[in-house]
Amino acid sequence: MSRAELLREALRAIRAHALRSFLTLLGIIIGVSTLVGVVSVIAGLNSFVLEKVIQLAPDVYVIQKFGIIRSREEFLEALKRRDLDWNDYLAMQKNLVLADEIAAQAVGQTAVKYRDRRLADMQVLGTTANYGPMLRLAIAGRYFTGAEDDTATAVAVIGWDIKEELFPQQDPVGHDILVGGAPYRIIGLVEKQGRTLGQNNDNKVYIPIQAYRRQFGNRNSLNFLLRAHGGVPGVDASSEEARALLRALRHTPFKAPDPFGVITAETLQELWRQISAAAFILSLLIASVSLGVGGIVIMNIMLVAVVERTQEIGMRLAVGARKRDIRRQFLLEAALLSLLGGAIGVAAGSVIALVVRGALSFPAEVTPAIVAMGLVLSVVVGVAAGYWPARTASNLPVVDALRAD
Repeated sequence: MSRAELLREALRAIRAHALRSFLTLLGIIIGVSTLVGVVSVIAGLNSFVLEKVIQLAPDVYVIQKFGIIRSREEFLEALKRRDLDWNDYLAMQKNLVLADEIAAQAVGQTAVKYRDRRLADMQVLGTTANYGPMLRLAIAGRYFTGAEDDTATAVAVIGWDIKEELFPQQDPVGHDILVGGAPYRIIGLVEKQGRTLGQNNDNKVYIPIQAYRRQFGNRNSLNFLLRAHGGVPGVDASSEEARALLRALRHTPFKAPDPFGVITAETLQELWRQISAAAFILSLLIASVSLGVGGIVIMNIMLVAVVERTQEIGMRLAVGARKRDIRRQFLLEAALLSLLGGAIGVAAGSVIALVVRGALSFPAEVTPAIVAMGLVLSVVVGVAAGYWPARTASNLPVVDALRAD
C-alpha cells in the first residue's frame, strides 16, 4: 500500500467512530494542554525576569544584611546579623580599589500626600545620587544630583502609581508633596514598571539618602550597590575585596559564614533557573500522568479496533497486503489520533496561557518551540501506544481472521 492509501484508510477508520475517537483523546488533550499552558507561563516569566526583574547590570552586585534567603532558618539567623550602616559605606568608599562606584540605599515606609489626596504605606527609598543610573531607571525628568544629596535637598522622584493617584490628569514634575509630613519637590517620574510576582514596583518614592537620614534617622540596615572595576570579569575579585573588608570590620572569624549577603545578577539568574526548572519538572510529571492515561486508552481502543476489524484485516492479507502494511496502517491511526489530541491540547494550552496573562498579568509566551514540543510529544505517545495493537493485527493468521464473526 502507498502512503496515500494508508493515510486514507487511517482517516476513514477514525471518521467511522468519531465520538469514540474524541473520547479516546481526552487524556492526551488534558496532558498536552497542561504542559503547554505551564511551560508558556514559565517561558514568559523567564523573559520577564531577565528583562524587568533582574535590573542589575552584569557588572553590578549588591551587598545587604539578608541576601538570598531560602528557608525560615536562614531568615531567623540573618535577623541576628548586625545592620549595615553609614560607617560601612564610608569605609568601602575609602578602602575599596576594585569598585568603580558604590551606591547606598535605605528603605522605609510612610504616607505620601498631595493636597487632599493621601496614600498610606508607600515605600520610601533614600539613595545616593548614583543609585538611579546604576539601576538603569527610566525617568521622565531627572534623578537628583550628588550636590543635592550632600546638602539633603528636599527633592523626590516618584513611581508611576503615585503619580496616577496624586496627579491623575497632570505632570507631577515641579509640584510639592508631603513625604512622611515633610515637603519634597518632585523632579522626576519613573516610567511604569508593573508588578513582579505580585509585588508593586510603582509605589516608590526616591529621595536623597542624606534627606532620608535627617528625617527618618538610621533605624534600618542599608543596602549597597557596587560596580566592579574591569566590568563583568572583575565582579568576583571586587566582591571578594568587599567581603574581606566587611568581615574585617565585623571581626568575623575565619571559618564563620559572612554576616551579610552578596547578590550578583548571575546569582539571581541562577536562583530563578532553579525555581523555573523545578516548576517545569513538576508540570512535566503532572502532564505525564495524563499522557500515560491517554496512551493506555489509545492502546485499549486500538486493540478493540483490531478485534472489530479482524475480517477486514484477513481480507487485506488474503488479497496480498503485507504484514508491514497492516502494522503501518494501525500505527498511523494511533499517531493521527494522538496528533489530533495534541493539536487540540496545544490550542487549549495557548488559551490557558492567554487567560493567565490577561487575568493575572502574568507574562505568558507561547513560542513555536512549545507548540512543536506538544505535538511531537503527543505523536510519540500515540506511536508507543499503537505499537502493540499494530503488531497484533499484522500477526493474525489469515484463515482465522477470515473465519471470524
